[in-house]
Amino acid sequence: MKKKFPDFKTDDEAEAFVESADLSEYDFSGMVPMRFELKRKDTSISLRLPEELLNEVRMNAKRLGIPYQRFMRLAIERAVKPSKHPQHTDGTTKDQQF
Repeated sequence: MKKKFPDFKTDDEAEAFVESADLSEYDFSGMVPMRFELKRKDTSISLRLPEELLNEVRMNAKRLGIPYQRFMRLAIERAVKPSKHPQHTDGTTKDQQF
């Protein structure tokens, strides 16, 4: 049976544990992938949307467990940087048929 991860009070404690422990002995089934926002967002915009669309955005963001503004930023990033996503012959990405 795999061990449960201990609780850490500080990042230093967690770092020391990861550096010294044999992680193959621990249960990773409860781990959740994380995405860290490291880039500064120094420009603010105002955007008018139909209320129904904003509600859909909020519902989708909630389903993914992220703030709705981050969800919108990710959607915009995906739309303007399509080279990071597989493309169909018509130039659209797999999940972006518009």
